Amino acid sequence: MGRLGTTEIIIILVVVLLLFGGKKIPELMKGLGSGLNEFKKASKGEDTTATKKEDETKE
Repeated sequence: MGRLGTTEIIIILVVVLLLFGGKKIPELMKGLGSGLNEFKKASKGEDTTATKKEDETKE
């Protein structure tokens, strides 16, 4: 209980495909991936806004 099986994952993927269409899926996954990367950086304590500001002042 609490774990997703193969059947449930396939059903979820089919529903997502029907809702968003094939052309939008790669765009959604790219956004999800970049969001996860930002979350990982934030959880490690890295401040991405501070490093971006430092890079801009060096140029």
